[in-house]
Amino acid sequence: MDRRESLKSIVLGSLAGSFALSCKGELEEQELAVIADGATVYGRTAEEKAIDEQLYAEQFFNEHEMDTLRVLCALILPANSEFGSATDAGSPDFIEFMAKDYPAFQQRLRGGLMWLDHESNIRFEKEFKFLEELNQKQLLDGIAYYDYDTPSSKRPFEVNFFSLVRNLTLTGYFTSEMGIKDLGYKGNTPNVWDGVPQEVLDKHGVSYEKEWLAKCIDQSKRADLAQWDDEGNLLT
Repeated sequence: MDRRESLKSIVLGSLAGSFALSCKGELEEQELAVIADGATVYGRTAEEKAIDEQLYAEQFFNEHEMDTLRVLCALILPANSEFGSATDAGSPDFIEFMAKDYPAFQQRLRGGLMWLDHESNIRFEKEFKFLEELNQKQLLDGIAYYDYDTPSSKRPFEVNFFSLVRNLTLTGYFTSEMGIKDLGYKGNTPNVWDGVPQEVLDKHGVSYEKEWLAKCIDQSKRADLAQWDDEGNLLT
């Protein structure tokens, strides 16, 4: 299993219980566009929409910081032969939005981007976004892993920064149109159960009673709409 597949399995496992994007078996193009757009999502109140519009109108990161985020997100989740990188999916814009929506992120994110440039200048005499990819990865390797036994409050600032930006990058990617297609997630689908298989019934020498079966749902007609008369009686 490669790195991208490992990330996918982790994210799919964590999101499987929380997503209820579609009960039709697959996402319609319009639904995917709504999810990717982020500004118009089913279930948002007027107050929430107003807050979103205000946040979208603001800008927290400057252009240099956004450029650095684009490079960083693409390094965290690069493109493959089938799907684009986290940057292609819009993770930098998602991080920009989250920094405004949750101001507690701002100092860590901005400070971390400053740390990247500072360390890059010391070690390679260039800002992070201008480094060769090999040098960028060398720098990130030093902050990408942490000791699970060490509380986050005692970890180096730059380690906590990378952990945060990595989590936001993956969240932005796997909740985008591209990321959902990458996951192959089709939403919640109803199960179809036709009862105990005939071979199992035969094995135990039992059978369903015809009168009882007549009261059960005919799964072949499960998609048919019910018909009612004017008095509210069920016809079919």
